[in-house]
Amino acid sequence: MLAIRLQRTGRKGHAMFRMVVQDARRTPTSGKVVTYLGSYDPHTKTAAIDHEKASYYLERGAQPSPRAITLLKAEKIKMPAWVAEASPKQRAVRNPDKRRSTAPKTEEPKPEPAQETPASETVSEPAAEAPVEAPVEEA
Repeated sequence: MLAIRLQRTGRKGHAMFRMVVQDARRTPTSGKVVTYLGSYDPHTKTAAIDHEKASYYLERGAQPSPRAITLLKAEKIKMPAWVAEASPKQRAVRNPDKRRSTAPKTEEPKPEPAQETPASETVSEPAAEAPVEAPVEEA
């Protein structure tokens, strides 16, 4: 059975990928490749895939890997009906009771506004009056 998968190339820390058709029993690094379909650069997110070759091998039963399926769909290559796209993985949340986003909503009591006492009840202290200057008469 043939598999359509990505084969890593490029230097250390700067990966590049080739899309290859290979015997499914071999590892991608074995070098025994039936044909090269194109390349994918994950740094610029660009893919160059031969549409005719890819559709030829898909029609004849080559099994694409999950990552190859997403790249082929992004290049608008028609996938056969039997190809099933992998469902997105659901991650388990550790300690969900400790997270604020999953904690039950509790209403915090709003602070009551300070109540003002009526003017008749307030005890006013005599205010110190400012000295008033006598008007100066001009002669």
